[in-house]
Amino acid sequence: MTATLSVTLTLLLIEDDAGDAFLVEELLKQAEAPPKIIWARSLAEARTRLTDEVQCVLVDLSLPDAHGLEALEQVLELAPPHAAVLVLTGLRDVQVGVDAVQAGAQDYLVKQDVDARLLARSVRYAMERKRADLAQRRLVEADLLAQENSRLEHGLLPTPLLHTRALDHVTRYLPGRERTLLAGDFYDTVETPDGSVHIVVGDVCGHGPDEAALGVALRIAWRTLVLSGQSGDRLLRTLDKLLRLERNAPEIFTTLCTVTIAPDLRSAAMQVVGHPPPVLVRGGVADLVPNAPSGPPLGIFPDVEWTVLDVPLGDDWSMMLYTDGLIEATVGGAELLGTDGLLSVVRAHGSIDLDRLISHVDSLTDDLAVVLVSRRRAP
Repeated sequence: MTATLSVTLTLLLIEDDAGDAFLVEELLKQAEAPPKIIWARSLAEARTRLTDEVQCVLVDLSLPDAHGLEALEQVLELAPPHAAVLVLTGLRDVQVGVDAVQAGAQDYLVKQDVDARLLARSVRYAMERKRADLAQRRLVEADLLAQENSRLEHGLLPTPLLHTRALDHVTRYLPGRERTLLAGDFYDTVETPDGSVHIVVGDVCGHGPDEAALGVALRIAWRTLVLSGQSGDRLLRTLDKLLRLERNAPEIFTTLCTVTIAPDLRSAAMQVVGHPPPVLVRGGVADLVPNAPSGPPLGIFPDVEWTVLDVPLGDDWSMMLYTDGLIEATVGGAELLGTDGLLSVVRAHGSIDLDRLISHVDSLTDDLAVVLVSRRRAP
């Protein structure tokens, strides 16, 4: 019966015995597509012939310049990463063959038992096992990389610096890209020593790792500026300058909303920078913060001034800052939620429940970052 080796390949035979080498060549000539065979009589000779062209290596472990597993280890080190390795042994060296497989060879053959069909099949199976091993290794490496990326992305998400117990603080962060934890949307909360609570929610236009990295840079810069005492237009101009320096293309812009809640928690100063206006619930009445936005996004016009919105809060209030991924979510099949729909949901429930609000939409088509802050009612 004709041996089954249907794909022409290049095979390196490392064998010092001319008779054994001739036998291997004659047996493989019976294959459906006989391989191109390169013969090396020693490991030293094989070093010059183990090129990327070689797809499979047959090696005798009794060579003049290397013996046993030492020979195999050197072959495995020299062979191309894609090449399968089969070990040739004698009857008395069967255990060596088993040890060779454990050391990294794909298979072993006992010379005295080899015929054309077995040899062709062993070469083919060894190459399939090599491909499977490489695929498994790539899967493991991809999984490890994904775990490292996950840990990195988790580390880049903010931990709010909030000490007051008079406020409830809830966040949600949902990237639009699959298999990722970080997107171009960003948020943060910082309480400064004077008791003021500073909040930012922002959105870098576009999707992908570059936008996610830029969002992280802007968030960290915002936190640093707040902790250093900057606020208002001075802070925004610094962020605008950073954005222009770090972005990959001049059309990249960023919208954001930044809020500073006064130490007595009864009022807030707000700048809505080309961003959707926050939802404010005061005394059970829900509405959008009026007169927003207070200026264009960052990265579009130079020397911009943004209006500061003074927002009275009172004693009983909740405020939700969000990115446009929320209002651009679909409801009822294809209709966008929009700000009117968002207000309708909040008013229907009488309060803001983030989980219930997000579950109300059918699907998110964009990244989403939400910060909900509420003043706790006195006992």
